Amino acid sequence: MCRSTDEAAVAFEALRPRLLGVAYGLLSSVAEAEDVVQEAWIRLQRTQLDAIEDLTGWLVTTTSRIALDVLRSARARRETYVGPWLPEPVETSPDPADSVGFADSMSWAMLVVLETLAPAERAAFVLHDVFGLSFNEVGSALGRNPAACRKLASRARKHIEDRKPRFDVDPAEHRATVNAFARAAVSGDLSGLLRLLAPDAVLTADGGGVAVAARRPIIGAERIASFLAMTTSGEKGLSTQTTVVNGTPAVLVYEAGKVITVMSLYIHDGLIVTIDAVRNPNKFHGLRHRQITSKTTEGDTT
Repeated sequence: MCRSTDEAAVAFEALRPRLLGVAYGLLSSVAEAEDVVQEAWIRLQRTQLDAIEDLTGWLVTTTSRIALDVLRSARARRETYVGPWLPEPVETSPDPADSVGFADSMSWAMLVVLETLAPAERAAFVLHDVFGLSFNEVGSALGRNPAACRKLASRARKHIEDRKPRFDVDPAEHRATVNAFARAAVSGDLSGLLRLLAPDAVLTADGGGVAVAARRPIIGAERIASFLAMTTSGEKGLSTQTTVVNGTPAVLVYEAGKVITVMSLYIHDGLIVTIDAVRNPNKFHGLRHRQITSKTTEGDTT
């Protein structure tokens, strides 16, 4: 097949969102995903284009292999990470029908559970179940036979189904709870927080040693409410904005107009059961609203 460099570049750009999605699904990091896709492009430029029969398959496979290598290295680095490690949040559309971004197929709950899988299991699941590759294609990316990849994906699928939340929430009720939490959290309203938190709620914070954060999960409504009230009470210049992160309602907390915390919330029966708070500023690449320019009063939400 005769293919020009310009044609390959056009095809690559058309595939870029999907390639970013594959890399992000494997790495939970926007910055690392972008680096992986750039490396795939560099390798494509160094390859004899006429020798590639299926350019889409080649790019997906190459991106997957590069991302898997990065993931194995990242797993070692995360063992020395300061405190809990949470995925890098990406703002997505509030309406699933309008979702077109590379992170829209990866819910926050799924990303959190994916972090507990072995790299090969995670790759098999993401490539087959999320992005629809055949097990022959998955095997090519992982360097394993299709039957082995099928088993890897099956184990990963079971693990995810066992651990991800199964909460059906009325959207209006969810928004009301998220807005009430945003107001209570930024104002240090202890009683307001207690009314919103499930008795066995869990707060997990990721500061990465860069931002102040609890080093271990905080369990229980009273402990979480006291912690949030203590860390926000009296703080000036704080404001909040509700948004959607990886398909999950979330709260952005601003200080002096800049995001300092992203909190993803899971709600059941009107009560918040989990709070995942990302405070490491190096994980804010996927936010559209990193900074607000208009002046807001403390505790305002939009």
